[in-house]
Amino acid sequence: MADDFTDRLTRHLQLWVGQWPPPSPGVHVVAHAARLEPTWDGSIRPLLGVGNGEATVLSVRPDAADEVRALVSDGLDAPELGDTLGELLGVGPASFGAGVFRTTSAVNDEIEELGEWSPTQQPDFPDWLAPFNGPRLVARDGDGTVIAGVGIKVHDDVGHELSVVTSEAARGKGYARRLVATAARRILSDGRVPVYLHERSNIASAHVAEAVGFYDHGWTVHGLWPRR
Repeated sequence: MADDFTDRLTRHLQLWVGQWPPPSPGVHVVAHAARLEPTWDGSIRPLLGVGNGEATVLSVRPDAADEVRALVSDGLDAPELGDTLGELLGVGPASFGAGVFRTTSAVNDEIEELGEWSPTQQPDFPDWLAPFNGPRLVARDGDGTVIAGVGIKVHDDVGHELSVVTSEAARGKGYARRLVATAARRILSDGRVPVYLHERSNIASAHVAEAVGFYDHGWTVHGLWPRR
């Protein structure tokens, strides 16, 4: 099971960032045609990266790979790197940073299932669930109102990312971890890889991930976000 999961994760990352595993420690810039294609919500992300604690693969538009490689040759910590990359990649003023990348091959079996699945957005679902290109899993209160949900970002035929939101009134009651556990089990049973990403500062999200079985092994996800 572990070897099979590792193979699936490797395939996902090869599709997602263009190369995996990294050939050596350090930063590796990969020209990847996927950076020219719409992602799960229809947007185009000209830069995307994943790190495993020792090395980072940054995938970028093929026409920009050489220039990006030169920009990051001294590492990823230059204070103006986001704006420089943003200008080069046509994003404009931007922030470059890293979030936490998590995945799991086994979900905490003590967490009970929760929610109802829908393959598409429904009229009574929250607007934030609308952009997802995968199914949605929602929990309702006694009146039938959706109070929490998970949307699935289908990145490729292997990697499916979970995003969970709970209404303010329903927080602290275990809805998020039950929904995430239910969704992750389904993804695994379908022979795919569940992915959970969050900002380092999002402690609540980190707690949900840890409870379900998405442990922090020092992996990172890297991106470029336009300044608003």
